[in-house]
Amino acid sequence: MKNGKLLKIIPWVKRVLAILTIVIWIAVILKIAGSPAPFLEEAPYCIASTMIIFGLLTAAFKGLELLEKRFGPKTSEGRK
Repeated sequence: MKNGKLLKIIPWVKRVLAILTIVIWIAVILKIAGSPAPFLEEAPYCIASTMIIFGLLTAAFKGLELLEKRFGPKTSEGRK
């Protein structure tokens, strides 16, 4: 795949990942909230699932940003 095409696809992959992450997060939270247990027992599961889901999203975004930097246009640091 050519670098130009890859650089055009990466922003769309980021958008799709963000939307999927939010949909998955809402589904997990609704599943946890639907259980008959009181909120104090459900809270740790809500917190843990939120941390895991958004941690994975952050890792994916960082990986995509690394690809953007690696295959992006080469610029010198000292010039603007």
